[in-house]
Amino acid sequence: MPAADVRVRFAPSPTGYLHIGGARTALFNWLFARHMGGEMLLRIEDTDAERSQPELIEAIFTALDWLGIDFDGEPVHQSDRLADHVAAAEKLLADGSAYRCDCTQDAVKARNEQAGGPPGYDGFCRDRDVQPGPGVVVRFRTPDEGTTSFDDLVRGEVSFENANLEDFVIVRSSGLPMFLVANAVDDAAMGITHIVRGEDLINVTPKVLLLRQALGITEVPVFAHLPLIVNEQRKKLSKRRDDVSVGDYIDRGYLPEAMVNYLATLGWGAPDGVEIRPLSEIVELFRLEDVNASSAFFDLKKLAHFNGEYIRQLALDDFIARVQPWVHGPDVPWAADAFDADAFAALAPLVQERVKRLDEVPGYVDFLFLDQPEVDDDSWQKVMVKGHDRAVLVLDAMIDLLGTVEWTAPAINDAVIGWIDANELSRSKDQAPIRVAVTGRTVGPPLWESLAALGRDRTIERLRAARAQL
Repeated sequence: MPAADVRVRFAPSPTGYLHIGGARTALFNWLFARHMGGEMLLRIEDTDAERSQPELIEAIFTALDWLGIDFDGEPVHQSDRLADHVAAAEKLLADGSAYRCDCTQDAVKARNEQAGGPPGYDGFCRDRDVQPGPGVVVRFRTPDEGTTSFDDLVRGEVSFENANLEDFVIVRSSGLPMFLVANAVDDAAMGITHIVRGEDLINVTPKVLLLRQALGITEVPVFAHLPLIVNEQRKKLSKRRDDVSVGDYIDRGYLPEAMVNYLATLGWGAPDGVEIRPLSEIVELFRLEDVNASSAFFDLKKLAHFNGEYIRQLALDDFIARVQPWVHGPDVPWAADAFDADAFAALAPLVQERVKRLDEVPGYVDFLFLDQPEVDDDSWQKVMVKGHDRAVLVLDAMIDLLGTVEWTAPAINDAVIGWIDANELSRSKDQAPIRVAVTGRTVGPPLWESLAALGRDRTIERLRAARAQL
């Protein structure tokens, strides 16, 4: 088909927040549509009225907007198309493609155990002419023979023996059609040409194809079932043991462009092997045929590396703007009126070089805005306690030396390094007492710039306080 005729859809269910797997699915649909010059549609699968929540629908829109995944036209709410789903189910009942069933799960289980057969529904009600009533569902009559096959752009030809497909439920006892019917009807109505989704839904595909065929829908979409995303134990990502919500990563200070770039590598890679690259290049290179069928490892360390690279690519003004929620938010350790924008701006380029997430920024600059630094006990024990005598020597000297030196980073550097060299001390080790006294930690932004931003009086005050503790 002409590329411009390509039409894909992302169809999240608002029974939970948008998770990493769903975000990757949305992205791959979007990349394919934009690469082909086609359309990307959004359909909210909210037919489960009891579990679908408005706030979760809003969260889906928020996450997609953060990722920069836009869609064409207005979003479709599947619940608005209920009448079409009911009409399809009634058509299947009328032509004998479906039948009513009043079997309970216990009854099905008991019959299977007695017959020694496999688990699953046994077709007991196929010819019983069950009438509507409480507890009655509608099942699709699957063919007894033949196969249902489809070509998958990721997995090649996939085939299911019809005899192994049980007569599945298409209408609940409440009278509401199942999502299988809704998907078959709505994909056809929306003109969906390609269905790109996770491999956990591959077993759904033959059922939807049989429904489409029974409903007289002749068009067959192209399928691409994406590999599962797994954690470091090679287990499928689970909200019980993994951080799977996109919102978690927004809160931790990941950049959307870094997240999108990283998600694009989960099952796909550019032919040249370059992973960190502009989104425009990814769109140009992306092909569903290049997606790997093997499980994709969601590597937090690699994501952090991507994020750090993208943070360092930001213009300084952009970095300062983006980090504002983390330096002015409700969880910062300093009082709101203690924040000094000029002091922060002085250290911002140095912090930008070091952090991998925006939520790490407060830990690099909190010493500027607290009355007293939050002292890391391990740092204090290592530098001040175990190195007591050397720490006393350095602090005593610095209290005198820094009282008169010109208060700029280069001048402070020259004075301190000059004193260390003159006393044949270690340039690397013997700066540590100064850093721990002033910032509370052994790591942080460059020390001389930190002292310059803090100011002479507060620096000497903290050196005196640390010396008193020793």
